[in-house]
Amino acid sequence: MLKLNHIHHVAIICTDYAKSKYFYTEVLGLKVVREVYREQRDSYKLDLEVAGLYQIELFSFPNPPARPSRPESAGLRHLAFEVDDIDEAVFHIKEYGIEVEPIRIDEFTDKRFTFFADPDGLPIEFVEK
Repeated sequence: MLKLNHIHHVAIICTDYAKSKYFYTEVLGLKVVREVYREQRDSYKLDLEVAGLYQIELFSFPNPPARPSRPESAGLRHLAFEVDDIDEAVFHIKEYGIEVEPIRIDEFTDKRFTFFADPDGLPIEFVEK
């Protein structure tokens, strides 16, 4: 039987590298592991650390095609981060002018959660621990 250890990374392609880098490093507070410019692809690759465990790879490419998030379409639905205090997390990102949906309670887990979007409209979820 195949044994998967954990999720190694999530890759995200952005349309405005500077804006997305700011969002993921300054607003969400992810730590930069490495940043490289790949001249042959006219692309940046930014490796980001999440709480020392997982990694997000942020890519820039010239003119990537849009991928619809709403209405919900096939493919990756959203990226979710667990937070200790959802009220504190929401307050923090609202200070950056980011719109956040009302906090709801998951009917199956009884955990509080909410959604907002990154600069390209990728849905991001906060789930309270």
